[in-house]
Amino acid sequence: MSKRPFLFLVAALAASPAAAHVTLETKQATVGSYYKAVFAVPHGCAGSPTVKIRVQIPEGVIAVKPMPKAGWSVDVVEGKYATEYDYHGNKLSSGVKEVAWSGGKLPDKYYDEFVMQTLLTDELKPNTTLYFPVVQECETGVSRWIEIPAEEAGHSHEGKSSAPGVKLLPKP
Repeated sequence: MSKRPFLFLVAALAASPAAAHVTLETKQATVGSYYKAVFAVPHGCAGSPTVKIRVQIPEGVIAVKPMPKAGWSVDVVEGKYATEYDYHGNKLSSGVKEVAWSGGKLPDKYYDEFVMQTLLTDELKPNTTLYFPVVQECETGVSRWIEIPAEEAGHSHEGKSSAPGVKLLPKP
């Protein structure tokens, strides 16, 4: 077997992280269900290590519980929801609006994941994409993964700074 295809594959893989975004591991979830949001961070900011990840929680996502991460602090910002949501028979009018992991150091050459458990409320619209804007802060520089594509743009034209998204499926 020729080594040329292997070398091409290695070169392609080595080139791809520079263009990669922060993404969600699970690309689809059902409205009205729990969703484990796993944010994959494939690189730093132009070679600089990542030192903070901030995730904005979209309206309609409640019961957010971030997973602690060894070597990192986790903080939440709470606030009012636009509406009240039913959560196991209780009415919730406020909750987690942002989650931030900080204090660690993720070198540019490594990959890591940041995780939270959420509930996707029944009020979310099936057959749409729900976006979680992310700001990645590095020792030098910041990457803002916050662009939310216009509905008419469709899914085929991701921007250079697209927010991670999950396609919402209807209840079975």
